[in-house]
Amino acid sequence: MRSMTGYGRGEAESAGVKMSVELSTVNRKQSEIAINLPRDLNELETRIRRAINARISRGRTNVLLAHHPSADGARRLALDVDLARSYHNAMRALQKKIGAAGQITIDTILQAPGVMRPPEEAIEPDRAWPAVERALESALNDLIKMREREGRHLARDLMHRVKTTRRLLKEIRELHPAVVKKFRTALSERIERTGLPIGKDDERLAKEIFLFADRSDVSEELTRLESHLAQFRHHLRKQEPVGRTLEFIVQEIFRELNTLGAKANDADISQRVVACKTELEKIREQVQNLE
Repeated sequence: MRSMTGYGRGEAESAGVKMSVELSTVNRKQSEIAINLPRDLNELETRIRRAINARISRGRTNVLLAHHPSADGARRLALDVDLARSYHNAMRALQKKIGAAGQITIDTILQAPGVMRPPEEAIEPDRAWPAVERALESALNDLIKMREREGRHLARDLMHRVKTTRRLLKEIRELHPAVVKKFRTALSERIERTGLPIGKDDERLAKEIFLFADRSDVSEELTRLESHLAQFRHHLRKQEPVGRTLEFIVQEIFRELNTLGAKANDADISQRVVACKTELEKIREQVQNLE
């Protein structure tokens, strides 16, 4: 089980190219990848996305790729000769037009924007890819380890809350048989206070008690809730992304709890239903952090 939040960093060097990759992930319902690359490496974006999608199925992943001087100190400048020639021609034309004196030197042209680019922008994608691939793999390994550590903490918390919810449901099941008895007693007392000539074995009284018992029967809801919680526990132990599945199960548990609360007709049961919903709301918040 993994959390959707984490961070990982990796560095690698190959063929004189040294690259670093930083990955950070946050919660999202689907998989999103935002990649920040040096301009010369834009064509590597598809390969990077493919590598990340193979390891991460959910959450927003932010990728920062950076080029560093290699260990041997080699530096490769990129010179734009066509742009330099254009600057030179424009400078000569301007000098002639305004009649300005002076020499147009190579130093002047090299200082013009874009003529000479720094080493980190002068990278060949195919040459850089082996270093990028190794750095990305290292960053992914770190990221996934962090997500797994956080996932284990979340799993323990979820197990504890599921256990609390099951205990509350057990109490509700034990309280439920007394609900009809309470209703029978309360109804008989109201009839006695009104002075109506109705005996305890009156057919109308028995029918009213039967209808109440039928309306307030929550045995099916309790059985389904226990089944949903068992499924929840089962998926918590799986060695694969289960966030979406657990979100669906939580929705079903909420639906059954709402039905149970509406049918309870008992203050003690209603109190425990509210407690179950409180625990379930915390469970839902935690599940939204899971991959």
